[in-house]
Amino acid sequence: MKEQLLDAIEEKQVVVEIKRVMKVTKGGKNLNFRALVVVGDGKGTAGFGTGKAAEVPEAIRKATQQARKNMITIPVKETTIPHEVHAKFGASRVIIKPAVRGHGMVAGRAMRAFFEVCGIADITCKSYGSTNPLNVINATVKALLKLKRKEDDETRND
Repeated sequence: MKEQLLDAIEEKQVVVEIKRVMKVTKGGKNLNFRALVVVGDGKGTAGFGTGKAAEVPEAIRKATQQARKNMITIPVKETTIPHEVHAKFGASRVIIKPAVRGHGMVAGRAMRAFFEVCGIADITCKSYGSTNPLNVINATVKALLKLKRKEDDETRND
């Protein structure tokens, strides 16, 4: 059901990274590819996924499928986010700040891809520590899950 709804929505897909990985076994080295893909609708919903396979197109297909399953909804205020957030995942730390309309996107490669498919145009980001794209995107998603809308806070207080 959810899969059909996502197919009906016009979605954007960006391949962030394709990495060659190996597993050393008794018989030799087994070569695989790992793909990191972000998928979004451009209206505040996005997700990311990883996929491993012997060939690149199959790895991208698996990653896209996982990204569709792991989609989250981000509270968007016009073209930015409601407030500043921080998060840490592994050795990566991210700080995400809202920006005024027309400011543009100041973000690293992995974060930029996620915000583009999400539909956020004006934002300022900084990542510290590890620049591994998988950890940076995980930290970004963790930070975005902390976002709250002003309307949500007002309804809780009543």
